[in-house]
Amino acid sequence: MPVDRRTFLASSALTGLSLAAPGAFGARAGAQPPRKLKVLVLGGTAFLGPAFIDAALERGHEVAMFNRGRTRPNLYPELEKFHGNRDPKLRAAADDESSPLGLTELEEAVKSRRWDAVIDNSGYVPRIVKASADLLRDHIDQYLFISTVSVYADNSKVGVDEDDALATIGDPANEDVRANYGALKALCEQAAEASMPGRVTTVRPGLIVGPGDWTGRWLYWPVRLSEGGEVLGPGDGADPIQIIDVRDLAEFMVRLVEQRIFGTFNAIGPRDVMTARQMLEWCREGVKSNATITWTDADFLEAQGVSAWADMPAWIPARGEYAGIGRRSIARAVQAGLTFRPIGDTAAAALAWYRAQPEDRHPRLRGPFTLERERAVLAAWKARGETSGPR
Repeated sequence: MPVDRRTFLASSALTGLSLAAPGAFGARAGAQPPRKLKVLVLGGTAFLGPAFIDAALERGHEVAMFNRGRTRPNLYPELEKFHGNRDPKLRAAADDESSPLGLTELEEAVKSRRWDAVIDNSGYVPRIVKASADLLRDHIDQYLFISTVSVYADNSKVGVDEDDALATIGDPANEDVRANYGALKALCEQAAEASMPGRVTTVRPGLIVGPGDWTGRWLYWPVRLSEGGEVLGPGDGADPIQIIDVRDLAEFMVRLVEQRIFGTFNAIGPRDVMTARQMLEWCREGVKSNATITWTDADFLEAQGVSAWADMPAWIPARGEYAGIGRRSIARAVQAGLTFRPIGDTAAAALAWYRAQPEDRHPRLRGPFTLERERAVLAAWKARGETSGPR
């Protein structure tokens, strides 16, 4: 099934651009950290930011935040905060409260402060990442940059690892993040390393899932399965899928800064190959659902206008241009300490978070593939004489 590349990249970009509330994401039991660290988070109000902050605080570390101070400004009132906008183009003095701030507060802070590590999970444009890294390089020991597996040039190759070729962009000055997400992230990685050679840790997650995800991408599956009845399963169930629980990713990031591990890591899971069928079965078990799943043909879904990834989250048929998208190598991250919760745990936690949100948010969180549309597609599938049936 062909996938609209622009739609896929835009959806991937939402991994970092979406907002989310913090949850009980604290690090699981383990050895106490060797020492208390001082960590500065660039951003910190989004999905991954609060997950990392919660995990770091639970481990006893000291966290400060730098952001614009406009999105959920009351989040973590006990933490030290600096306000401003990372973009050097917006450094002009503000004429009114609605104007963007420059880096003023952080520039002043670095004159008298030092951090063990900086977490950059809000960098999308190389020019801006370079400005931040240049400002901080004499005041930090480690720069941990959150990139993406979308940086890879070849999604058809199975087993892509951190040394494979990266996406490129014809005009590096083109800062259209939605159209050039992967290529710009690759340039961001290079900008950070050029500013701080040997002191950068690059983490490349795939689709980040779990409690706190306001985008409603993967959340569709635990919610839909909890509703019961006949659920449309995409394809024959054999396509491989890789995702990462936000809590597992956050804990991995804490380990990387505690142990001062540098290098680049694909942060996706689970440990072993997971098929679409396994993912949905584990989700069903996790949310204690009695739903049945009817697996359908990928070409049929395309003919029905059902989009891989957008309508059927996390799923893309493993063929052609996307043959390797669910089979990237995670050996290096596992060796560095990345661990994985059961998918059922992720589904249960995501569903509990969803149910705790105001009901007027539920339609957006549930995703675009409505029950009415699902029933129509299932009826069309059965009408064409296929006999795979619910199972």
